[in-house]
Amino acid sequence: MYLCSMRGSVILQDLSIGYTIKGKKKTVAQRLSATICSGELTCLLGRNGIGKSTLLRTLSAFLPALDGDVLLQGKSLTTYSDQERSQLIGVVLTEKPHVRNMTVDEMVAMGRAPYTGFWGMMSKDDQRIVDESIQLVGIESLRQRLVQSLSDGERQKVMIAKALAQQTPIIYLDEPTAFLDYPSKVELLQLLRRLAHDEQKTIFLSTHDVEISLQLADTLWLMTTEQLRVGTPRQLATGGVLSRFVESDGIVFDNNSLTLRVVKT
Repeated sequence: MYLCSMRGSVILQDLSIGYTIKGKKKTVAQRLSATICSGELTCLLGRNGIGKSTLLRTLSAFLPALDGDVLLQGKSLTTYSDQERSQLIGVVLTEKPHVRNMTVDEMVAMGRAPYTGFWGMMSKDDQRIVDESIQLVGIESLRQRLVQSLSDGERQKVMIAKALAQQTPIIYLDEPTAFLDYPSKVELLQLLRRLAHDEQKTIFLSTHDVEISLQLADTLWLMTTEQLRVGTPRQLATGGVLSRFVESDGIVFDNNSLTLRVVKT
């Protein structure tokens, strides 16, 4: 079993996830027990339909757990109010934000909403935090651009800056590299890894980009129909877990270099 080198900030205890439809439970995955460590970049892998988005939505409290529990800082997720959760968890989704005529600066400032009260009045300290978040992500040149004018990669950086402005110890991201070109995928995961390490954030994301995750993730979570496997890329490679997941006709996984190779037929 993989053990955290630091105090874990998110603990899954025998968690079952899914939906309730017309009073009947539809279970997507069950008996999930693991810890997401602070100060690490953790990538969630799994085939389509396995339940990655459902898990993220459950951890974010967008969906209730069917069974078991999620602990944040030693307390059940269900015991926190909406405002308390908004000060603990930042969420970055794949979907484009439905906004018009909003600048990047204004979008990032929305991350301060859990702290600014009903009228949303920004103090000097709030503005300083917005400025620092924009600087951390490296998007100073985009501040006055309209959000709808940005490329996919630029927009993802803006949403990450908004999550940083929210000043939460935990950030969840659902497929943040979707629709990005390869250099942008690498740049984005490098950014998230740096934020996890330098800012001691708990950063947990779902992705289909296996090779990049193998190179940059501190920890991998691999969801299968049978169980959840957790470990470093090297640990899961040594145990043969990764090769069983990625190999198929024409695709070979190299356990030593942690790379995939396409076999010509």
